[in-house]
Amino acid sequence: MSDNIKIAIRKLKPGDLDSYLYWNHPSREFHKYNGPYYEKKSVQEIEEIVSGWRIRMIEGEEDVLKNKKMIVDAISNELIGQVNWYWKSKETNWMEVGIVIFNENYWGKGIGFDVLRMWINQIFSERAEFVRIGLTTWSGNERMMRLSEKLGMKKEAVYRKARIVNGKYYDSVSYGILREEWDTINRD
Repeated sequence: MSDNIKIAIRKLKPGDLDSYLYWNHPSREFHKYNGPYYEKKSVQEIEEIVSGWRIRMIEGEEDVLKNKKMIVDAISNELIGQVNWYWKSKETNWMEVGIVIFNENYWGKGIGFDVLRMWINQIFSERAEFVRIGLTTWSGNERMMRLSEKLGMKKEAVYRKARIVNGKYYDSVSYGILREEWDTINRD
């Protein structure tokens, strides 16, 4: 692992909820990079979402986020961020992944590469029907573009001037990797 930080990917737990609220406050720095072209949720909206998760957990639901997992420091159990996957086209098994490191104390430590590699490995091993995994970002997020390329993903599409951030246009950039490419790159 990077910078001697041992990380884990796991389900959201009841003990994470206050920390999740803290790190997802609308004023957090990560919002400038993680889809800043989408409308942000207010503090009240985030509190309502987390309150709903809390109720569902109390009622016994074990995985309130389904296709999202928390990134945690495996030693301290501190929340670092989250990974997710979502359908681009369920009919053709086309899905995409995402990652956000919302805890700024862990930025610049190479965690994104380690986590996304673990996450993609997990998805491919759990879902035999997936033949490809995609990742879409924006041209203002240079770190995410570099991360995608470092993972061996190919730039597959650029949608010019498709995102507006602070009154300026940026491109939407899509990357992808096929299972056989991933398997070749990640042989142990």
